[in-house]
Amino acid sequence: MENFWIIALSLFVFNTLLIWRVTRKYFKREYGKAMWKNWTVQTYHWQGAIYLSTGLTFLMLVLLKWADLLSL
Repeated sequence: MENFWIIALSLFVFNTLLIWRVTRKYFKREYGKAMWKNWTVQTYHWQGAIYLSTGLTFLMLVLLKWADLLSL
């Protein structure tokens, strides 16, 4: 059971950082440098990255369990 949580947390952190890294430049360009420095915009960006990462992590864990690569 401990391995499951280690894998889940690792996937979540990896997905979150990957999504943040990929979308950061787009949103910085979309909002402009002055607006990007506003914490509200950055908070919404992080919130979206975390929500998307949570769903992606859940999907990956379900697929790993379905493929019988992950045992609980």
